[in-house]
Formats: sequence, structure tokens, C-alpha cells
Amino acid sequence: MTTISKTSRRRALQLGLAATLAAPAVARAQQGWPPQTITWVNPFPAGGGTDVFARPLAAQVGEQLGCQIIVDNKGGAGGTVGAGGTVGASQAAKMKPDGSVFFVGAIHHTIAPSVYKNLDYDLEKNFEPITMIALVPQVISINPNKIPAKTAQEFIAYVKANPNKVNYASPGTGTAHHLAGELFKLETKTEIVHVPYRGAGPAMQDLLAGNADMMFDGMGTSAQQIKAGKLRGLAVATTQRQPEFPDMPTAAEIGIPAWIVSTWYGVWAIKGTPKPIVERMYAEIVKALAAPKLQGIWKDQLAQAGGESPAEFAKRIRAEIEKWQKVVATAGIKLD
Repeated sequence: MTTISKTSRRRALQLGLAATLAAPAVARAQQGWPPQTITWVNPFPAGGGTDVFARPLAAQVGEQLGCQIIVDNKGGAGGTVGAGGTVGASQAAKMKPDGSVFFVGAIHHTIAPSVYKNLDYDLEKNFEPITMIALVPQVISINPNKIPAKTAQEFIAYVKANPNKVNYASPGTGTAHHLAGELFKLETKTEIVHVPYRGAGPAMQDLLAGNADMMFDGMGTSAQQIKAGKLRGLAVATTQRQPEFPDMPTAAEIGIPAWIVSTWYGVWAIKGTPKPIVERMYAEIVKALAAPKLQGIWKDQLAQAGGESPAEFAKRIRAEIEKWQKVVATAGIKLD
């Protein structure tokens, strides 16, 4: 049995156990719920990373509940650039907490409070955490035709010898990709020029074309390019090596153990949603994450399935907010 299959089997057993433990919530759910249609507000444009996980999960959960779950993309200016998703999040925060509407967000929403000073919603006060649904590690991806380094150590040495001459693309200022770069710079005491794009797609296109030198990118989107030899992966921002790239070192192995960054996605209820409904939705999501079909999709994206409890998810959110506050303050990042 391969390492990947062992890992997948272990995670499936964990999710199955979590679903069993959460099962009592089903019996406590309010009568009359679920309604015929439930909306999951996705504050990012269609086709983005959140959609990749939210849509198949919504379909599976809807099938389990016997209702339709619609993923409603409400990406505006804040959903295509910047910390991302602030326009849609603001709209979702004002919706009725009757169990007919939920919010699908990402790590970007824990960054937004630090870079946007005039947000009209509060992630922790206006939303009720349910669970993280997927986590994708970040990876250092370089264009080998632009940067000669073959290892992370060579790359760090190259950047130190060429301050402000290497640039890195990101989907936008304030995104996890951008902050991963800023954290890397702080930890390695290097100077790399940030070039924000309007989305991950255009950033990757320019990296492949040689118009950008590198990216701190989600492994799900860089993996195929790395395997094809179009990009070179130097290190993953995790504590453990990844089964798909067993020879790629971790952050600690290249001397920057604090450089731990993953793009994760989660589901929230609107604050005030009855607790039995929150518990029921949590139980159904955990059950869905254990479904073979979804496990296959997650594996294709090199993503780890979520399923942590609402309390654990709340702790993750608080820790991420505090972490990125420090990085943003030190790097001096600001958005209007």
C-alpha cells in the first residue's frame, strides 16, 4: 500500500469517527429544517479555489439533506483583488440567521481585518464557525528559466545577492499568497518585489510566460506545472513533507520553521443561527467529507480534508487573525 493510500484511509477513518460523534446533532435539529433551498454565499468569483471545494461539497450535503444547496458567487471588487471576498462577506453578514443562508470563506478573511481598516463586518462577531473543509499547503514555485537556483538554500542565497531584483506574483495584495511572501521575506531577511495580479490565473500565466520570476502558490495549482518541469518547486510551507513530492523539503528543513502557510477554506453560519441547525450542518459536512467522491476531488487538488469541530475552527480563525496582524504590521501593508 502506498503512502498516499495510507494517509487517505487514515483521514477517512477520522472523518467517519467525527461524523459518528456529531450524529446526535441530527436528532436535535429544529423541525422544518432544512428548507427546500439553502444558499451558500461564496464571496469570490466563479471558478476560483473556493468554488473547487464548495460546489461538490454543497452538492453532496444537499443530497444528504434532501434539499438543494445553491452556491451563490458574490465576488465584487473585494472578491477579485485585495484580501479577497470582503464585499460578499459584508453582504452575507447582514442576511437572516434562519438557517437558509451560510457563508463559504477562506484564510483571506482572517487577513482582511489587518489590511482593510473600514470593514463593515466582523468575521468573529457576525459569523458562527462550522468547520474547515479543505487545506492546501503553499509551495515556493520558481520559473527555472528566470532563476538558476535548484534548491531552496540556493534560492535564498541568490535573492540575498540580488536584493529587489527578483519579483513574485500573487493573486492580489493581502491574499494568502502575498502574505506567504511577506512572511518568507521577514524570516529570511530578504528583499523580493511583490507584483499583485487580479487573480491566481493571470499570475500563474505570467509566471509560466516568464513575465514573473516566482510565486508562493497553493500546491494544488502549482503541482502539475512542477511535475511537467515548467516550474521548480523548492519547499513546502508545512511541518511535514507531502506524499506527492517526497523529495521537497519543509520550511523547517530549509531553516525557516516559522514559515507555515496553507490556503484553507471553511463554512460559517450567520451569527444567531439556531445552534441545532449549526450542529446539523456540521454533522452533514463531516459526513460528506468522508464520501469517496469528494475524497477523490480533494486528492486531485492535493488538499487535506477538514472536519474539525466548530470550537477548533474558531481557535484556528483567532490564531490566523493574530498571526497575520503581526505580519501585516511589520511589512506595512495597507489597503483602503
